[in-house]
Amino acid sequence: MPKSQTDMFEFNKEPIKGYPELRWAGKRPFTGTSYYPAQLKEVHGKAADDGWMNKLYWGDNLQVMSHLLRHYRGQIDLIYIDPPFDSRVDYKKTISLRTKKVENDFSSFEEKQYGDIWVNDEYLQFLYERLILCKELLSQQGSIYVHCDWHKSHFIRSLLEEVFGCQNFRNEIVWKRGSVKGAKVLGKQFPRNHDSIIYFTKSDSYTFTRQNLPFDEKYLKRFDKDDHDGRGPYRDDQAIGTRSAESIEELKRQGIIFEQNGKLKIKSYLNERDGVIVDDNWADIPDENVMSKTRTGYPTQKPEALLERIINASSKPGDIVFDCFMGSGTTQAVAMKLGRKFIGADINLGAVQTATKRLLNRSKELQEGNDLFSAVTTYYTGFEVYNVNDYEFFRNEPEAKNLIVEALGMQALPQNSLWDAEMDGRMVAILGINRIATASEFEKIVANIDISSWQKKQNENPGKPVEKITFVCMGHDPNLEAMFHEKMASLGFVVDLEIVDILRDKKELTFKRDSDAKVSIANGKLTIEQFYPMNLLQKLSFERQDVADWKELVDCVMIDWNYDGVAFTPTVTDIPEKDSLVKGVYDVPEDAGTIHVKITDLISESWEGSFNVEGSKL
Repeated sequence: MPKSQTDMFEFNKEPIKGYPELRWAGKRPFTGTSYYPAQLKEVHGKAADDGWMNKLYWGDNLQVMSHLLRHYRGQIDLIYIDPPFDSRVDYKKTISLRTKKVENDFSSFEEKQYGDIWVNDEYLQFLYERLILCKELLSQQGSIYVHCDWHKSHFIRSLLEEVFGCQNFRNEIVWKRGSVKGAKVLGKQFPRNHDSIIYFTKSDSYTFTRQNLPFDEKYLKRFDKDDHDGRGPYRDDQAIGTRSAESIEELKRQGIIFEQNGKLKIKSYLNERDGVIVDDNWADIPDENVMSKTRTGYPTQKPEALLERIINASSKPGDIVFDCFMGSGTTQAVAMKLGRKFIGADINLGAVQTATKRLLNRSKELQEGNDLFSAVTTYYTGFEVYNVNDYEFFRNEPEAKNLIVEALGMQALPQNSLWDAEMDGRMVAILGINRIATASEFEKIVANIDISSWQKKQNENPGKPVEKITFVCMGHDPNLEAMFHEKMASLGFVVDLEIVDILRDKKELTFKRDSDAKVSIANGKLTIEQFYPMNLLQKLSFERQDVADWKELVDCVMIDWNYDGVAFTPTVTDIPEKDSLVKGVYDVPEDAGTIHVKITDLISESWEGSFNVEGSKL
């Protein structure tokens, strides 16, 4: 008889006393990981004097961290992550033409960036595995801050206690996002208006610097503004009675303790650098708003002031800060401003493109003398962009699944179901996107199958496959099929499994239309004459001739005048302001060799081309 679903995944049946464990259906121990290669794609700026280059990775953060372990195990000083919240919604970004007033549905649209809808307890396993790798990367002095909300904060703290140890819990910080408005007051409950940031450390020898807010005006009025020593009113020192006679005499010699009317007094000083101590209730940092100059339009973007407080509190200049759910790059932009080294990762190409553009702007600001801090002696502004596993097919996972379903002619199923689609009577699961499919990919399926339903099918048709299943993947472990059959056999089931590897079996499939551009080089000028981002045009419901100016479709232009054919190292980064357009015409330097041009559109898809100095395409 098949084992029950509870028995299947039990491990550590005897928990250690004093170390409670969170359990869920399908919980699997995470005892090791493979090394995944990374390919250098872009280089921006130069290394610091100590040789450090910041790094951004496009890829599944589980594989990115597995890659990082080889060189950075125990080297990361601070980790901040803002993972999915299991909020049961999809997050979208509004895309509209540059400088064009949006007047109808054909000049703007919403582009899905990532989904936050999970099957049963798949979310907990997803986060559990990543927290284990975070711990491996942290130094002994390191800290981790996990940003969450009411959906799963109680579970996340339990996961953190299991991974890091309850003795290393420091704070659950309450961040009040702003004032309650509009629809938030509806419903028979108090409006939800805060996030939780759960703070753990690797050990008890961690880095921490107390943070302070300026004194308010009412408090300052108590002090004599003409007293340049900052000396304020006297007060009784209630602790004087506990001091030793030697200590009191020493403080008398320093003029701090004195005698007045037969009583010992201590002088009170106002030190404006100290201010009011910041506790674990943060109500002074408003959420990012649409008018903010740092606003990127990326969903769930957090304000820079929030990350400034965390980075200042739990790291020192020159420390390494890591965020593997990078999003728009707020952690990296603040780390650069505060003189920290950084590493970032995201599975969404749009996030990597947004962060790259933001960091180039931040680097420019620092080089021009803006946002400089007196406490920072070295700014780490150079960074590299890598791919993990050399996949360049899809910008994000939701888009990928939709395109695969459409390309293979399958019937899509609801996002909260176990299967992604149905095709010719077979249940289809789309495994790793932009990563190799391994046994861990199908474990979440095994953990969520309806055991009782399968047992009923088996009893009705003994000896026949209980289900017809198709795995669709982009590269896979050669033992994947055998491992799945072995897992099913251990449960007492036989299945009909086929694996469709779209990199190997379906190479002729067209998932998206390629972009095109017309570039000319003459009289010392490189001119972009036209740009046709076909997928964006399709989404906008425009034909080519309907776009008045191709520049309205462009997010940025980058040019490497001496491309080595390996790493794109642009010296021209044309990133216009929100209401401006790229130049489109650029001076070609005299020492130009192989010229490589990259044009990125509003949905983060890029066209790239190489030319010689005469203008011939290579």
